Amino acid sequence: MEFSYFMPVRLLFGANVIDQLGATAKSYGTHALIVTGRSSTKRSGLLDRSIALLEAAGVRATVFNKVEPNPLTTTVMEGAALAREQGCDLVIGMGGGSMMDAAKAVAFCAVNGGDVNDYISGGKQGTGCLPILEVPTTCGTGSEANPFAVLTNPETKDKKSLWGDLYPKVSFIDPELMKTMPKEVLASVGFDALSHNMEGYLATRSQPITDQLALHAIRLTAGSLPKVYHGEGTQEDWENITLASLLGGIVINTAGVGGGHGMEHPVSGMYNVVHGKGLAALTPPLFRHSYNTKPERYAAISRLLGGKDETDCAEAVERFLKSIDLNCKLRELGVEESGIDWMTDNCINVFAGSMRNHTKALTRDEVKQIYLEAF
Repeated sequence: MEFSYFMPVRLLFGANVIDQLGATAKSYGTHALIVTGRSSTKRSGLLDRSIALLEAAGVRATVFNKVEPNPLTTTVMEGAALAREQGCDLVIGMGGGSMMDAAKAVAFCAVNGGDVNDYISGGKQGTGCLPILEVPTTCGTGSEANPFAVLTNPETKDKKSLWGDLYPKVSFIDPELMKTMPKEVLASVGFDALSHNMEGYLATRSQPITDQLALHAIRLTAGSLPKVYHGEGTQEDWENITLASLLGGIVINTAGVGGGHGMEHPVSGMYNVVHGKGLAALTPPLFRHSYNTKPERYAAISRLLGGKDETDCAEAVERFLKSIDLNCKLRELGVEESGIDWMTDNCINVFAGSMRNHTKALTRDEVKQIYLEAF
């Protein structure tokens, strides 16, 4: 047995750990750029609360609140320009995965010149980034625990990852901050977290540590997400789904994602589909095409979701999706059948690494067939 494991982020987990933001930020800089979305953190009161915490610790705050779902490379460049203009020496990502990803990319581009697209997917090499702190408000991406920033190029519609030394210095994982999510958002981000753990467990790059983390996270999600979604969750359930999301970020930091994400990114890149919904449409047909390649692993996932073995893993996923009102088809998400050939080619050409990390090497015809079955 041989494996390597690395996780350098300081993780602060628990109710009201956000109160430590000011004192922690002061250790890394004196002027923070807060990277967030257009309204949710302002509406919930988190943004104003965070600015007050920073100012009380002697840290100035400038707000960049233009990040969209499926963040654009152009938005990142605008945020980096603001950071340089204002002399910011620290970046704080605040919000869902898109905001946290954008914060990493802004911190990188504030230090490294040129177009961010030149650095994406391991192209041009950069030289570090501003210190990054992350404050997740959705229990989905696990971006607070890995060095990936997924960005969409608005010209090509390619949705790719910027990676490198983009690990946050500290992440504040506060279950209390999750409680302002609308139900629809909760379902979508919760399934994204589940997908990270399922794909990481099935990945060709999986290893003993990620296996155990992923299985525990799947168990937590299966037991707690439906209860929280239906308004029946306890404090422990909120903590469980928040922890499951964090574990998913840790899992994919090492094991990576697989076919589900490899096939979904072209969907949200082309049609700006909500990521978790795209995964919900694609995962069951993908599993139907793959379950016999690692039957013992699909069986383990199935049983954790209430199924019996590998043969009903896809059905177990579908039942789980129905329990959170997320059982959907691509056509219901605004995807057009005429785009399937483009998505297929984009998946094969742009996301070859994710597809290689899946349990089964899928041909172009198989990828297209899965899109058609998901449609």
